[in-house]
Amino acid sequence: MDLPVVVGVDGSEPSLRAVDWAADEAVLRGVALRLVYASLWERYEGDRLAEDLGTPIEGVRAQDVVESAARRARRRRADVKVSTDTVPEEPEYVLLRESRNASLLVTGTRGRSGIAEALLGSVSLTVAGHAQCPMVVVRGSHDNRGGAPRDRAPAGDSPARSPERRAPSSGRVVVGVGEKAAVRFAFEEARRRGVPVEAVRAWRCPARETTDDPRQVGEPARLHERQAVETLEEALQGAPADVEVHRRVVEGHARTVLVDASRDAGLLIVGARRRSRHFGLQLGRVAHGVLHHSTCPVAIVPEWHG
Repeated sequence: MDLPVVVGVDGSEPSLRAVDWAADEAVLRGVALRLVYASLWERYEGDRLAEDLGTPIEGVRAQDVVESAARRARRRRADVKVSTDTVPEEPEYVLLRESRNASLLVTGTRGRSGIAEALLGSVSLTVAGHAQCPMVVVRGSHDNRGGAPRDRAPAGDSPARSPERRAPSSGRVVVGVGEKAAVRFAFEEARRRGVPVEAVRAWRCPARETTDDPRQVGEPARLHERQAVETLEEALQGAPADVEVHRRVVEGHARTVLVDASRDAGLLIVGARRRSRHFGLQLGRVAHGVLHHSTCPVAIVPEWHG
């Protein structure tokens, strides 16, 4: 049985954008969309959802949140199968449990706390550090979908045409080359969208490796750059023939390089090492940095180590 795309909803604007993105992604994958609300987020304090429902703010409750999100998903993708659930637990625990039986877990950048959206909310950050499946945090104020377009029949065409699953070339897939699982995930996502993969490997030459010998100026840097090229080529061995791959080796901090690459990307993908008996946050500095500062959706792909 194909596992669903699961999205955490709470009625906030970031979570509603996550619903849009997840609905597109579910259609691309040909799977169901599951909307989950943790009911300890008891009441939505803003006015956007109340306006959508035509109800007073005081009357908006958990069931209203998921039903409104389901209607939004169906409006965006009439061909997506949607299920909903409300659970009386903390959202972090609910979403982590959902990640065991999901093909993809999707959240917005933050919930209803009022924290500036430039910063990642605590729920998304905690879940990103522990999720069992790939997780996407939908960043970006514009429509960086990286997903399928809404069904629109061109003028004069029959509306009975079958739904299109391929996405327009609206943004390449960028992957920070490190963990193998992230690279495989990037190939799969690029194939679904019909867009290229940009594989990026950052490198730096530590200051202690510089030399005052004029005959060796640049040698340490060239060594690190060569190692980065070799790492990149090794990671891309076996790349699918039907996926266009662009290679970039860039000097600089990996977080800065990847955030810069996210500016015109449809999806940014990074890996996160997971250890089965380790209970702390398992993200790494690069993943943590891009989750806070990327301008497009970010996928965190777990790679398990003993």
